[in-house]
Amino acid sequence: MLITGAGGEIGHGLIARLAGGNNRRIVTLDVSPLDASIAPQVDREITGSILDKAILERVLAEFEIDLVFHLAALLSTRSEFTPVTAHHVNVEGTLNLLEFAQHEAESHGRPVVFMYPSSIAAYGMPDLDTKARAGRVKEDEWTHPTTMYGCNKLYCEQLGTYYARHYKQLAAEPAKGRVDFRCVRFPGLISALTVPSGGTSDYAPEMIHAAAKGEPYACFVRPDTRIPFMAMPDGVDALMALAAAPRDALTRTAYNVAAFNPSAEEIRDVVVTAFPGARVTWDNDLKRQGIVDSWPADVDDSAARRDWGFAPRYDFRRAFTEYLIPTIRKRYAAA
Repeated sequence: MLITGAGGEIGHGLIARLAGGNNRRIVTLDVSPLDASIAPQVDREITGSILDKAILERVLAEFEIDLVFHLAALLSTRSEFTPVTAHHVNVEGTLNLLEFAQHEAESHGRPVVFMYPSSIAAYGMPDLDTKARAGRVKEDEWTHPTTMYGCNKLYCEQLGTYYARHYKQLAAEPAKGRVDFRCVRFPGLISALTVPSGGTSDYAPEMIHAAAKGEPYACFVRPDTRIPFMAMPDGVDALMALAAAPRDALTRTAYNVAAFNPSAEEIRDVVVTAFPGARVTWDNDLKRQGIVDSWPADVDDSAARRDWGFAPRYDFRRAFTEYLIPTIRKRYAAA
């Protein structure tokens, strides 16, 4: 299998899970060398860009890839500051990988499962009143993204659907492999094992890290801000479950998933309870606030639950009290 962007938050969790019980060789591609904690768990580490077609051609020549986890991307906040670069990496890079998967499938005569993590940034709510009335948003509702990152993600979902449609049309020809595109549209993902990197939904983990270090934290969104979240172990589970699902059980190519949707103030209350000396204040960043206001307060993930048995293990309380807070507290206690 090939994992792009393997050094990111999702990549860390995915590699750890795959290395524990996986009979496939793991090949990774990232612009930076992998962290020493995960590098020994992969079979082949390649440092380079998904925009470098020569690298992809080398992978095609050396390996028989039947599963791709395409995680490489420029995230939401950075994409707003460098929209052209974001388009190059997020769109052109994804198209390169889809073409790579197509050629790999044709070369070896079997389909390649292409796993793509999309985002709630693919949605675009016009105002807070509409967001409040909309409730749990389905996959095909309010897909009017307001950010470059959201536009990139939604377009790449459509690119994947195009390749998947091509796969379906030729599925009756077993000698011809094609791309089997499958997409998880993630909410805000929170990992206890990596440090937040300035993402638009990172106010939740940033609160915990600051409190664990005994540092003050000024939250960049309003106290009433509400979007869906998920603990990273459930995000990894979702990718692996969808990758393993029988093709004929799937009714769509892109699926919502979510686990809980607390307000920023509810997150603060849990953090302050765990760290009584924590100093969390509010300092609204209007640009990032506008982005999260355009995302749904919650999403309808009934299709994922029905088609491939999605069932998150962590609700709000358990995610914070059993996974996030104890793990992050231990990180800084050891330091």
